[in-house]
Amino acid sequence: MEKQKCEGCNGKDPKMQEILETYKQDKSNLIQILNEVQEYYGYVPEKAQLAISEYLDIPMAEIYGVVTFYSRFTLKPKGKYHIAVCLGTACFVKGSEQVLERAKQRLGIDVGETTKDGKFSLEATRCIGACGLAPVFTVNDEVYGKATVKMMDEIIDKIMENPE
Repeated sequence: MEKQKCEGCNGKDPKMQEILETYKQDKSNLIQILNEVQEYYGYVPEKAQLAISEYLDIPMAEIYGVVTFYSRFTLKPKGKYHIAVCLGTACFVKGSEQVLERAKQRLGIDVGETTKDGKFSLEATRCIGACGLAPVFTVNDEVYGKATVKMMDEIIDKIMENPE
């Protein structure tokens, strides 16, 4: 699903209102609401946090604490192609750090950043549960195992050639 821009994702935004009204005004629904916001916008914008705060009658600080605690959530928009390189023990031992460094070099961004054109974002993760394929990286939901610097180059080249 194409992620939507948060132009004014507050309680007056029809999609934000739809997400909120799906749930009872109960604090126990916070994670589910945040998950839907993350799925729709690709991140959890501050305006959405404010709308959730007002709807559930909980402080913004509590929402921020939940968003920053769980790695599932992000406060910044991710690129259309989100690359995540595993730095868990098995992947690290087999060279994932070099794969990550190559991605940083090729894209001109650091971990946690998105390219100016919004096409790529980069993340370093811990174990993604594919240790038998180490080292591993993902692009969106696709897993690339037995990763090499050359493989990272090939994948980035393929995406860059795509005129989307």
